[in-house]
Amino acid sequence: MTRRATQVVPLREATRAWFRISLQTFGGPAGQIAVMQRELVDERRWVGERRFLHALSYCMLLPGPEAQQLAVYTGWLLNGWLGGLVAGVLFVLPGLVALLALSWLYVAQGDSVVVTGLFLGLAPAVVAVVLQAVLRIGGRSLRHPVLVALAVAAFACLAVLDVPFPAVVLGAGLVGWLVGRRVPALGSPPSDVAADAPPPLVPDDALHTAAPGWLRTLAVLAAGLVLWAAPVVLAWALAGGRSSVYTDQGVFFGGMALVTFGGAYAVLSYVAEAAVETYGWLGAGEMARGLALAESTPGPLIMVVQFVAFLGGHRDPGGLDPWLGAVVSSLLVVWVTFVPSFLFIYLGAPHVERLRGSAGLAAALAGVTAAVVGVIANLALFFAVHTLFADTRRVGQDHLGLELPVWSSWSWPAVVVAAVALVLVLRLRWTVLRTLGACALLGLGLHLVAG
Repeated sequence: MTRRATQVVPLREATRAWFRISLQTFGGPAGQIAVMQRELVDERRWVGERRFLHALSYCMLLPGPEAQQLAVYTGWLLNGWLGGLVAGVLFVLPGLVALLALSWLYVAQGDSVVVTGLFLGLAPAVVAVVLQAVLRIGGRSLRHPVLVALAVAAFACLAVLDVPFPAVVLGAGLVGWLVGRRVPALGSPPSDVAADAPPPLVPDDALHTAAPGWLRTLAVLAAGLVLWAAPVVLAWALAGGRSSVYTDQGVFFGGMALVTFGGAYAVLSYVAEAAVETYGWLGAGEMARGLALAESTPGPLIMVVQFVAFLGGHRDPGGLDPWLGAVVSSLLVVWVTFVPSFLFIYLGAPHVERLRGSAGLAAALAGVTAAVVGVIANLALFFAVHTLFADTRRVGQDHLGLELPVWSSWSWPAVVVAAVALVLVLRLRWTVLRTLGACALLGLGLHLVAG
């Protein structure tokens, strides 16, 4: 590399690329990962395929939004810690602004025909976006029958057996490591990149220059913890050392950021129970509406916590104006939710980079990546069941079984939108943003027709 080791591409050019990516990050982690892979690996050739999947596998092992952490990791590879900061902030910023505006609209205007119609089109379109990502990532990473079996097993464990997500990921990594000792090809790089494709700017076998060390680790850890806790401590001090909605939300969601393995859906029941029953920040029906808002905006689905915080701050603002309290709560909760993501990457990435040459680790991470395909397929099933049908039923007993739709409760407008979206993304190869825009307008039209 001819540039400085931490500047693979000019930061200005990288910033423009991350801003472009941030406007397409719809459809949860599956769609977000697919967008980054297309922009950074396939089209720009800034990062190699194997390097990208290695980073993805590491991020899947962390608590928090894995797609945003993958953006931070990749930005760090391209432009050092500043590049990671730019990538991570831009990944969240459009969703933060959009959800802040939609939260205000929800509180100020309530339900409206226009907003309901737009949601009718967006939610079914997400089903097609996620399915496209399953096919794309699965086609690239499931290069061996063992990996296919791991993906199927991961799907069954989550959808039928209700196995905790961390156990699925760790189990897949262990199986990959064990099988890799007998089948070395299990951890081999993907072979679907065109032979005449130009080499990536960050090669798969290049060693990153950031060397891990105890002094660096302690400095990063100390700085990260201070930045993470400072707003909560400030809110507590301004409240005179008493409990307030701001300190309660800061402490609760800060702790949640450390246990959110498996993405937003893995912790939604935990968040809903505390926010509705323990703290009373919003009602049960409002939690579902907040999730719909988060699904229809760019960025990680865990941004639903911003909606929860907005309502809680508006209804119990302390001595502040209700609207100011709502904004302060939103920004505080977004801060404590996402700062750990940067900390995890800056602490762990230099160590993980040094382990890329390990055949055993490569096989283990290949197993994890295969499990990711099953996880995303389970997400696609969840979206389809809960978007295209009004009612569901669980086949099985206790925690064992499969959640299936009540077929008579199907929503014909949602099915029509989903079918159109599938044609647009799979057949016509439309972009995610263009597809969602068309489906939003289609949903609005169908809602007006259906009355």
